[in-house]
Amino acid sequence: MMNWDLYSAITLRLVLALLVGAILGLNRWLHHKSAGIRTHSLVSIGSATAVMLISDFVKDDAQSVSRVLQGLITGLGFLGAGVIIREQRSQKIHGLTTAASLWACALIGASFGAGQFALGGLALAAILLTLIIGGPLERLVSGLTGVKRDSEISGGPD
Repeated sequence: MMNWDLYSAITLRLVLALLVGAILGLNRWLHHKSAGIRTHSLVSIGSATAVMLISDFVKDDAQSVSRVLQGLITGLGFLGAGVIIREQRSQKIHGLTTAASLWACALIGASFGAGQFALGGLALAAILLTLIIGGPLERLVSGLTGVKRDSEISGGPD
């Protein structure tokens, strides 16, 4: 027998995770970064799936969900490391923001997977605001103060 309420809840959670991944990935893709829409979407959907899967098996046991989140956070560190690049000549580091957006995307997906819709939505808004105004704000402050940090301020947003 089909439980439509269950399928509706799963669908809503996965669609929201997909949207978060697509939105954050689009921002990174527009800035010509290595992890774009597909990577961010897959990370977010996978995180939501992991949280829903473990929540269903253990009936929302906080310790079990905590272990899944710890695994996600650790695993995303390795994925994020793959997008971080250090130029040999100039020693500039690129990809930190993209790695951080992947990490955050996983946690937003996990929040939607856990049914925490307000948390996921507000976190998405805060991250988008950071991604949109962070680079221009760093360049403005750099221009006003004359302080430039090579690893953080390069020719374009990270």
